[in-house]
Amino acid sequence: MVDHSSLLKYLHDLHRRYPTVWSLKLIPRSSWVLLGMVSPGMRILEVGASDRRMEKRIKAVSPDIVYKSMDVDRGFAHDYYSLDDVKERFDLIVLLEMIEHVDLPDVIGILERLRELMSDGASVILSTPNIYHPHRFWEKATHKTPLSYSELGGIMMRLGYDIVNIYRTYNAPFFTYLMRLTLFYPLHRILDVDFAQSIVIMAKKGSGAATAT
Repeated sequence: MVDHSSLLKYLHDLHRRYPTVWSLKLIPRSSWVLLGMVSPGMRILEVGASDRRMEKRIKAVSPDIVYKSMDVDRGFAHDYYSLDDVKERFDLIVLLEMIEHVDLPDVIGILERLRELMSDGASVILSTPNIYHPHRFWEKATHKTPLSYSELGGIMMRLGYDIVNIYRTYNAPFFTYLMRLTLFYPLHRILDVDFAQSIVIMAKKGSGAATAT
């Protein structure tokens, strides 16, 4: 377990870089970051891959990309059904709307294990519901751990990840999008309620300590 006292330094560092959730750049969707990271010859692992719907979009970038999936749900065919079974290393690891489905000790355990599976200089892209949104996290009964951008980022830094960037996602028709960014934006700020649905963290495998205490 990562105790709170060991997180303080990283939380302070992160808050200096991103003082509030409104400091995070707004993007349409997490795949915007993901597909921008994919390059020919990459070895990619998607954790919590469900029906592997991202595989086709990833491989469309280049046919020589090696895509592997891991999910505990045996209703779909996957390369792995447990992270303990993964023995190879990857250049990019993807977790989209997955980490919130497990308890906090498991969140930490998964992040520790993923770092072990990353090649030197590898990246990870992780998305999770934005807890500043009024109901996004509470939409599903299977959601167990609400994580703010700062707490999740701080945990990742404590475990030896270097945070490259953190984003908020919001995708809507142009008129609705424009209204959110203009007419309703001051109200959202006053109420401290965000319309962005998810948080996306892009990080790299760092050289720092990766052991939780």
